[in-house]
Amino acid sequence: MSTNEIIEKLINGEIKLYEVEKYASSANEATDVRRMFIEKVRNVSLENIAKYTLDMEEAGKRNIENSIGAIQIPIGIAGPLNINGDYLNEEEIYVPLATSEGALVASVNRGCSAIYAAGGVNAHLIDDKMTRAPVIKLNSSTDSVKLKSWFENNFSKLKEIAESTTSHGKLIKIDPILIVGNYVYPRFTFSTGDSMGMNMVTIATEKILENIPQELNAHVIALSGNVCVDKKPSAINFIEGRGKSVVADIIIPENIVKSKLKTTSEAIEEVNIVKNLLGSAVSGSMGFNAHYANMIGAIFLATGQDDAHIVEGSLGITTAENRNGDLYFSVNMPDLPIATVGGGTSIETAKESLNILGVAGSGKVNKFAEIIISVVLAGELSLLGALAAGHLARAHKELGRGK
Repeated sequence: MSTNEIIEKLINGEIKLYEVEKYASSANEATDVRRMFIEKVRNVSLENIAKYTLDMEEAGKRNIENSIGAIQIPIGIAGPLNINGDYLNEEEIYVPLATSEGALVASVNRGCSAIYAAGGVNAHLIDDKMTRAPVIKLNSSTDSVKLKSWFENNFSKLKEIAESTTSHGKLIKIDPILIVGNYVYPRFTFSTGDSMGMNMVTIATEKILENIPQELNAHVIALSGNVCVDKKPSAINFIEGRGKSVVADIIIPENIVKSKLKTTSEAIEEVNIVKNLLGSAVSGSMGFNAHYANMIGAIFLATGQDDAHIVEGSLGITTAENRNGDLYFSVNMPDLPIATVGGGTSIETAKESLNILGVAGSGKVNKFAEIIISVVLAGELSLLGALAAGHLARAHKELGRGK
């Protein structure tokens, strides 16, 4: 069937968008057909969306449905950034950042410069877990308590069942197990290796639920009951952690604070207190920081992470302390779901960005976590420095404002 014939059948409703691959000779042709169909029915030109180098055959298997092309986001580079970590030690890293926000890359780069001059940032992975928490309905609260006890008393058996579904995932605990009347919310917690692991833990959790004793008359309402908590800000993830939990800090000598950040440690400490701590408290914000999401979003887009997890990654607390003129500065991120294998990391541009960082493939995800927290510190340090020096508006006027 020719391209024009397929488009006519789409217009007439004889073929659905998801059926185009059946009639096209390749995934690339199917992509072109759908795009031309949209151009025709919406009377628009999509000449830039049409320009891409991705392998749509591979992308269609795991990353996208009903493809029509690809978007382009400018990608810049910041660095060098030197990191003293448990998995990275005094290595100089150049960081790809995909963003359309002018001044962001320049700001992160300035933070990297201050860090470099101070001898590097200390970065540590402190926890690693992925969660899935279904909601299960029973007949009464009495049965809910029985189910809770069953989970607790059969952990070893349930661990074996869960791990039979994966060669990488390990069930660590089932905690908390919340009861709301006749509903039970068990939070299954796994380690997942280099994969972010959401699909892995979902499949393993489903297998566990198949083994609930029939006499309890339990009904699984949903595999996710929102206690996970996936792709939403939450207090439980802030406290318990999810994905990678990481922390980073640095002491910047007084002369570097003055020369690189154009301000003082005392001024940065005050801005952090009144903005990130007090300002966040009075507004009810769950992230006591200036803009973690900026750096996380730019790295996620560059490296093929699930961008919906930016909202989780933006949880965290920034601290700043004047130590006799020197600046102690730290950031913590309890909830950073990332991967170096699987998902969007297989997309060609994502692989290239991961290769720039030296973290593509298996065995690299902990290094990746240390890099992300260090970049977040660089961006956070630079912004607070700009606010303390009164330079924020000027930077955006010069670098981020439309002409």
